Order: sequence, then structure tokens, then C-alpha cells
Amino acid sequence: MLTLPGFVDAHCHAFQRALRGRGHGGDFWAWRDEMIALAGSLSVAEIRSEYLEVYRELRANGYTAVGEFHYLGHEEAKAAADAADEAGIAFVCLYACYLRGGIPRFRQDSVAVYLRELEALRDAGIRVGVAPHSVRACPADALTELGRYAAEHELPLHVHADEQPREIEECLAEHGLRPIELLARSGCLGPSSTVVHATHADGGELDLLRDTGSRICVCPTTEANLGDGFLPVARVCHREIGMCIGSDSNVRIDPLEELRELEGIARRQTGKRGVISVDALLSFGADEGAAALGLDVWPDAVVDLEHPQLRGVDEAAVYEALLFSCTGDVLRKTSDQ
Repeated sequence: MLTLPGFVDAHCHAFQRALRGRGHGGDFWAWRDEMIALAGSLSVAEIRSEYLEVYRELRANGYTAVGEFHYLGHEEAKAAADAADEAGIAFVCLYACYLRGGIPRFRQDSVAVYLRELEALRDAGIRVGVAPHSVRACPADALTELGRYAAEHELPLHVHADEQPREIEECLAEHGLRPIELLARSGCLGPSSTVVHATHADGGELDLLRDTGSRICVCPTTEANLGDGFLPVARVCHREIGMCIGSDSNVRIDPLEELRELEGIARRQTGKRGVISVDALLSFGADEGAAALGLDVWPDAVVDLEHPQLRGVDEAAVYEALLFSCTGDVLRKTSDQ
């Protein structure tokens, strides 16, 4: 066995695992309609049960910490935390602020109501992050208030941005700014901030992420499944912007595949191999994700060196083989977990 830092799933919507194998055809927005219908149908007990199975699947494939980007309700957030505890995975509730759009289950009446719910989770001993869902779901004044609160309380801030061209067009029409530009103006960017996806970020937006020390959480298997497009990985690396990974919709649960896709995208964009070093990829999979969630300590994972997928691999080549030739099947819990 080879022990290494556990992989960190910095962006998870556990309930969307139930859509696996469904929703072919259409586009992101057609998928979103089906996702919203599912979200509105689940009881607290169903969430507790389904999240336990998803977190066990994460754990079995080498993820040892998860940031659950949660917008299904306050009691449901507690159920998610209970499920994570039973599954043995470190948990941070990225509790979503959702003030417009969506369905009633997603929404709070005001930022004040949202912050009361967030603080109640903190009082219950649950690690949390501030999570304005998106520039679609949170008006500009709310973004400013949430950015200020996260900074004052030294909490991580996560937000979806630039996932879809329509989202950018609507933001430009409402604010005259692109989503990441609006986040910058609202005080939502900084070393504790993570922008999820940033798939269609332009050069100016990437510069803002670099200059503020913000991270990007990339979810390549979900972004491929939903037809989102490709993050400009090579340009992100050139700017030395920190990246972490997420299982997002859980259409696939495999940290090695997410990391492999990051390098694969960069190779397709540049026509070169080895754009991202092995050390950097492993850091994106573990350390950067933990930092994005505000975690100092999280469980290790181990590599089964006798797994058939590693047959014949020299000891010096194990890490490269792990990233480019293996699935999460080679990853297991440490013996004391």
C-alpha cells in the first residue's frame, strides 16, 4: 500500500446522482429542468439515505473530504452532515444562498434569513462555507453582503459562474458585466473564494481570478456530460491560478478521471504533453481542494500497489501510472478508517 493525501471533492450535488443514466438529449437547460423536478420531489429521509450511499461511493473511490454545495433546505443540510459522518468522509456544507429563480425549496426570503440558517448550522457543529448559488440566483447587493460576511467570518466562499453562455449573456444584460467581473465588483473574490466551472471565462476574468488569488473548481466529467464546454486549462495554468476538482452531478465518481481530464484538455488545447506536472495534478486533487474548503486536516487515502491496474509498473512511475492509467478502484481507505 502507498499512502497519500486523500482526494478532496470540492463541489458535490449528491442528490443529482439519482439522474445517472437519465436525461439524454437536449442541452444543459433541459437537463436542469429534470434536475429541478428531482430536487423538488425528495423527502428529508430520502436525502439522508441517498447521500449516505453517494458519500460511501466517494469514499470507496479515494475521496476523503467533500464540499456539498447544498440548496435543498436547512433540515436537509443537517441530514447531509449526518450521512457524511456515517460514511466517514470529512464534510463541509457549502450552504447555498438562493434568492430568486429556481423553486421555493431552494430559496430564502432574504440574505438575513439565509445568514440565520447558516449560523444555525455552525452552531450545530457543522463546518460551512458561504455559497451564493450564482449571479442568476443572487442580486448584486446580496453578493456584496455575502462577500463581506464571508470575509468577516473567515469562511470559504463558493459560487457557480461562467458555466453557460446564456448565463453570461443574461448577466451582461442586467449588469453590463460578465459574471466573474460582477463577483469582483461585489467583493466575492479573494484567497478564500472558489469559482465553480469558469468554463467560458475570458482573459479579463481569468486575470481577475489570478489577481485576487481566487481558485477555480473544475468538474470535467460533469461539464462534458452537460455539454458545458472546456475550461481554458492551459491559460489557467499559465496564470498560475489554483484549481481543485469536484464530482458535481456525480455522473462519474472518480478523482483520477477528473484529474486526467484536466491534463487531457490542456493537451488538446496546446498540442503538447505534460502541460501540468504530476505533482501539480496531485495537489489539485487534494491540497487545493482542502484549502478551498478551509480544511487543515482530512483523512488519507491509500493506493493498492498490488492492484492489477498497476501490474508491471516500476516504483518510480507509480504516480504517473495512477493519474493516467488507473481508475478509482485502486484507491482504498486507510486501515484505521
